Amino acid sequence: MANWQVTRLKCGGFLFGLRLNHTMSDGSGLAQFLTAVGEMARGATAPSVPAVWERYVLNARNPPRVTCTHREYEEVADNKATIIPPDDMAHRSFFFGPSEISALRKLIPPSPQPLFYFRNINSMSLDLSHHCSPTRSYCRNAHNLPQVATAGELFKKPIGYALELVRKAKASMTEEYLQSTASLMVLRGRPLFTVPGTYIVSDLGRAVLEKADFGWGDAIYGGVAKAVPELASFYVPFTNKKGEDGIVVPLCLPAPAMERFFQGA
Repeated sequence: MANWQVTRLKCGGFLFGLRLNHTMSDGSGLAQFLTAVGEMARGATAPSVPAVWERYVLNARNPPRVTCTHREYEEVADNKATIIPPDDMAHRSFFFGPSEISALRKLIPPSPQPLFYFRNINSMSLDLSHHCSPTRSYCRNAHNLPQVATAGELFKKPIGYALELVRKAKASMTEEYLQSTASLMVLRGRPLFTVPGTYIVSDLGRAVLEKADFGWGDAIYGGVAKAVPELASFYVPFTNKKGEDGIVVPLCLPAPAMERFFQGA
């Protein structure tokens, strides 16, 4: 379920690459696994936090009952006329340090939780682990994608509109919503979430993949290699050459659109 590759560099460092089947774990579960590998690579006989499967915490009720609206599993017509071929995508990464974050915050309406607003400026992938109370060592894959908006709405309305959508989405992640989702999985045979028109931004800040220690020193970077064309981008903790801590966001756009976006960034 996972492929590994280690590339040693002439400078003495190394690149550690891993491809994981997402049905097994999310970013936090992967970080737990890499931490365990690092501990054993440094001589431990067992990981400090043993993995616990405990898939029963996500079992559906008996009998299963869908009690909430699940827009993320609605069938949507795939209008291929509006889809850009993946081979025409350009990849770039954008760094958001203290100055960029400050500029973004000036666009945000007053809120008692300004940091919350920034960290979730585009995030539609919401961690459900705190709603089902798993053990600390639960190797999980718990997230959902519940918010819907048109591109026109997001383009025409102020940034506060999108942030309010995210706030409402997070508030909807209740125990009842979780149980309803589990029931839907049973009744509909574990359908894939709606892909056409879906855009996911996943915050890897809590995964702390860069903290994995294999005994060869601190990592310079820990995160995804690139964005997923047509589907997903990520917030990855990063320190730039100036020593500024911030977030790097890999992004895919059609080449002409990427050039315009880059010039305006």
